[in-house]
Formats: sequence, structure tokens, C-alpha cells
Amino acid sequence: MYIEPVQKGRYEGYGEFDSKSKGIFSNTLNNFGMDWVLVGAFVPLLLIGLLTMSSFTGSGGSYFIKQLIWISVSILIFFIVSRIDFRFLRTTYASVALFIASCVSLGAVALIGKVAKGAQSWFDLGLFSIQPVDPVKLAIIIILAKYFSRRHIEIANFRHILVSGAYAFIIFVLVALQPDFGSAMIIFFLWAGMVLVSGIKKKHVVAVFAVGLISFALLWSFAFKDYQKNRIRTFMNPLADVHGTGYNVNQSIIAVGSGQAWGKGIGYGTQSRLKFLPEYQTDFIAAAFSEEWGFTGFFIFCALYLTVVWRVILHAIRGATNFEILFASGFAIYLVAHFVINVGMNLGLVPVTGIALPFLSYGGTHILTELIGLGMIVAMRRYGKVAHGREIGEDFQIT
Repeated sequence: MYIEPVQKGRYEGYGEFDSKSKGIFSNTLNNFGMDWVLVGAFVPLLLIGLLTMSSFTGSGGSYFIKQLIWISVSILIFFIVSRIDFRFLRTTYASVALFIASCVSLGAVALIGKVAKGAQSWFDLGLFSIQPVDPVKLAIIIILAKYFSRRHIEIANFRHILVSGAYAFIIFVLVALQPDFGSAMIIFFLWAGMVLVSGIKKKHVVAVFAVGLISFALLWSFAFKDYQKNRIRTFMNPLADVHGTGYNVNQSIIAVGSGQAWGKGIGYGTQSRLKFLPEYQTDFIAAAFSEEWGFTGFFIFCALYLTVVWRVILHAIRGATNFEILFASGFAIYLVAHFVINVGMNLGLVPVTGIALPFLSYGGTHILTELIGLGMIVAMRRYGKVAHGREIGEDFQIT
């Protein structure tokens, strides 16, 4: 590893910029500092999703073309975002603006959004639709990173857990009212995960889990609809009603198992091609991929995904300040939560919640959000803290 410092100086303020930055764009073009290991991990994941969609019959061609456009746009934006100096996000103004924008967008979709599959979660823009909850997840990571980074020493005070929980709870309620309980649970996991990462006391950890149990009990009693309760009951016994509530999970398990070691081959996945497998382009794309690529392909997919998470965690460790550390940690939690829930429901291990699989599932909003998040982390690494006592604020390049 070779570390090439580009800029001297120590940065400890919030919202200020170094002398060699112009606006929010850094001018260190010759020392781009791109993480090509990260790029080399997420690009194959995007291609895996495209290849799986290309094998679908009927509307598969439409999925492929639309997804290809979204991926192309998202990769371009990833490289643009990776050139931005995001230290302005450490300011209170940025956090307040993001919180207000999140609440307004979620409130607007509740009033004028498009209803699809029982949830009013989309803005229909004609040629394409946007699901605002995806960028809101990124916004809540930024908001919580900002809040905890300024109160890192005082985090033992339980008041800060309550205040941060209030921010997350407002977003949680607005998402749950759509109703989109899958994304609402992601919001909860982001808050709980970032609270744990921030370094709270053990007794407060117990309190956080207690809040989670109480929230679930209240949702079960007053918010969950019958079909959502049935999904949870099906999770407890997925084979109890294979022709009814357990149909989706049963077909997914069949698809995964039928792929065996090497898979049936691209375009030969009968469960998805014959449409026995529901939502094979979104919720159950992991099962569709496993049927065609087998256990070997699934292992490669998991290895690539873990590589992305590993690189994000590595950048968290090298964060310039607590804000960068917490932001990258929060994004790692985002990726892991989506992966565990989506793959878990494909294997019948967790209830079906309609959570997209990052980089693979059909849909442009979540892919754009994921690549913006990764671009932000790459941008932050330029002034990140490198091991062995390097000065905070130095740009660096790893080759």
C-alpha cells in the first residue's frame, strides 16, 4: 500500500472547506482516489441483475432496457458524486434541510402518490416512477450521523437516544402510513444500528431492544393489516398453507433448491420463466438468480456483496471525523439490513416484506440511492484519516 498525501493540514471544524477546494467540488483531479476494488465489486452485481432480467419471458425485455438505463445514469452520477466535498453536510443547516425535505416528500406521496400493490409509495412521472423512501433512507443516515457526531462524548446521556429516536420515529410513521412496513423497519434498523455504533451504555442497548419489541407489539395490535399478520404467521410455518399465504415463500424455496450446485443456466429457470415465482424481478430476484446460477453463482454473489460491505466499513474506519465514520457505518447497516431481509425471505428465513435487494432488484430509485451513497463514501475518503497517525484532513490515494 502506498499513501500519497496531497494536502497538509488538520480539519476539525464543521461546514468549513480547505483552502484547495473550490465550492463543493474538489480540484484534485490528478489524485482522484477512486476505490476500484469497490467499483469492481458493485458493477458485477449490477450485471448479475441485468443478466437475470434478460432471461425473463414476456415483460423481461422491458425490465432489462429500463434497468440498463437506470444503471447507466446511476454509474455516471456515482462518479460525479465521488468528486464532491461533503463536509458541508456536517452543518446543522444541512441536517435540518434534509429532515424537512424528507418529511415533505413522504407527506406529498401520501397525498398525490401512485397506489401500487396496496401501498401509496410512488410518484408517477410518466416515463418512470420514483419511490421517495429510498433517498429518505440515505437522508436519515446523514441526519443521525450529524446528530451523533456532535454528541459523541455525551452519548451516555439517554436523552440523546430519545431525541435521535424522535427524528427516526417521525420518518418511520410517515413510511408506515403508506403502508410500507418493510422500509419502515429499515428506518428502525438504521436508527438502532447507528445508536449501537455510536457507543452507548449496555443498559441503554437493552432499552433500545425493548423499544423495538414494544413498537412491534403496537404495530401488530393497531397497524398491521391481516395480510401482513399472515406473512408473519407464514414465516413461523411457511409450509402450513403452500397454496395460500405460503405460496410465495414455497415457490422461492423451490427455485433456490432446484438450482442445485451449478444452476439450470441463463434463461432456463422454470420457476421464473413460467411465472410460478412471484415478483421475480424485485422481491424474489435472488431466488430467480439462484435457480439459473445454482449454489456456485449464489456464493459468488454473496462474496461480491460482502466485498462492497467490507470496503464501506474500511472507509468508515478511516473516516476524517466522527461524521464520516458514522455515515459510512450507517450505510453499511443499510446494505446489510437489505441483504439479510431480502435473501432471508427468499430462503424462508424472515417474513416477506417487499424489500429490494441492492444492486440486483428491478427499480431505479434504490439503485440510484445506493450508488449515490457509495459515491459519497468514496468522496469522503479523500480527506479521511489513514492509519499510523496521519493528519485528519489530508487527501490520500491508495494504490
